Amino acid sequence: MIYKRLNYSILVLLFTFSVSALFAQDQAAVEAGKTLFKNNCASCHNKNMKDKLTGPALGGVQERWGDDVALYSWIRNSQAMVSKGHPRSVAIFNEYNKVAMTAFPSLSDVDIANILGYINCTAAGNCPGETPVLVDKGPSTAKTEGSNNLLYVFLFLILALLAIILARIISNLNHIAAVREFGAEAPARKTLSEILSSKGVVSFAIFAVILFGGYYTVRNSINLGRQQGYQPEQPIKFSHTTHAGVHKIDCQYCHDGARRSKHSVIPAANTCMNCHKAIKVGSTYGTAELTKIYASIGFDPKGDTLIKNYDQKTNKEIEAIYKGWISENYIKEKNMMDAEGEAMLASQWDGIVASLTDKKTGDTKIQGPIEWTRIHNLPDHVYFNHAQHVTVGKVACQNCHGKVEEMDEVKQYAPLSMGWCINCHRETEVKFADNKYYDNYYELYHEQIKNRQRDKVTVEDIGGTECQKCHY
Repeated sequence: MIYKRLNYSILVLLFTFSVSALFAQDQAAVEAGKTLFKNNCASCHNKNMKDKLTGPALGGVQERWGDDVALYSWIRNSQAMVSKGHPRSVAIFNEYNKVAMTAFPSLSDVDIANILGYINCTAAGNCPGETPVLVDKGPSTAKTEGSNNLLYVFLFLILALLAIILARIISNLNHIAAVREFGAEAPARKTLSEILSSKGVVSFAIFAVILFGGYYTVRNSINLGRQQGYQPEQPIKFSHTTHAGVHKIDCQYCHDGARRSKHSVIPAANTCMNCHKAIKVGSTYGTAELTKIYASIGFDPKGDTLIKNYDQKTNKEIEAIYKGWISENYIKEKNMMDAEGEAMLASQWDGIVASLTDKKTGDTKIQGPIEWTRIHNLPDHVYFNHAQHVTVGKVACQNCHGKVEEMDEVKQYAPLSMGWCINCHRETEVKFADNKYYDNYYELYHEQIKNRQRDKVTVEDIGGTECQKCHY
């Protein structure tokens, strides 16, 4: 009877181990592909695999290519494929305005297979250990990704079951040995309760708590401060699509610090007034958002002048000024002030109060600078200089911030992690043409390129991965 129970336990153990091993192997491949995708692909390709970003949507990419050998070659070095005249490569290159895809010669076949596996299961919504991406249908379009907690609980239960089965097997073997040696005087087999409360099991449990606790502490510490996709609501609904996209206003017109200083700077209200002294009614929100700018600085849009002694005005006086302006524009459009107009008037004034007063301090004063919500924020121990990248490196704003000209509300496009920055420095070629900042390097590397000792110069070659560059 004992041997039958032992054989049964061993069969259950082997079956459970086989199932968990296969599941864990599949999960490990997907996790590896996810990490590789984030580090190498996420800056240009949409992570939902269904929509275009800088590059095409990747869902179904293997079916579209129909040739894994060519697809793998394209991923490693797209420009080599284009130069050879590969039809699909040339078509994609032309479709995306001849923007060269970054080469990834270091990716192995296994790496690329893992990336494609992650792409396929994400597009299908059935990645092991991940719940489907949920989309909020309300005012916010932010997406909430499911966690892997269910997977971890499942694996923990499997491991716990394996441990119990092994403990029972060992207990049975010890009992068999004792019976053979001592006969009827052999001690009774340990109960499950005695096994679970033994010193070995308790010691292992304490070790596991310390191990997993340390792992999650380190993991969460690494992710501290990273907020890719962060898209807060701003006090004024400023649309980059309208300004940078439709009207083609250059980024550096408003963020003029980017070309000359460490910070890109948030534009002051007087920068807005360069245009909105004349353009007083918005194309999307009418007077609702522009009046917030006027109220912040004390500009009277009816008289085209700054309001005298504005800082001494009461909120009631300020309310009368701007409600008068809003109602005047509504009457121009509707020829009368009706109930809808009255509701709109109250709503817009409430919006001004909400945007320009500080609820945290309880300050009810309307006037003052607009309190924009910061989106991009590097840790204090990281040095980053906008001028060094924009003016010297000639890096386009979209490289780090995405297609801002297509964003109504700006969000953090890139992870801004150390690995992401280093990868960029390793892949980005130095632009020597008409660039006086690199004169000291030009002669040395020009000779090396001329003698075919190298085919390009990256930021890494001129010290772009030295620790002191960013962590002085």
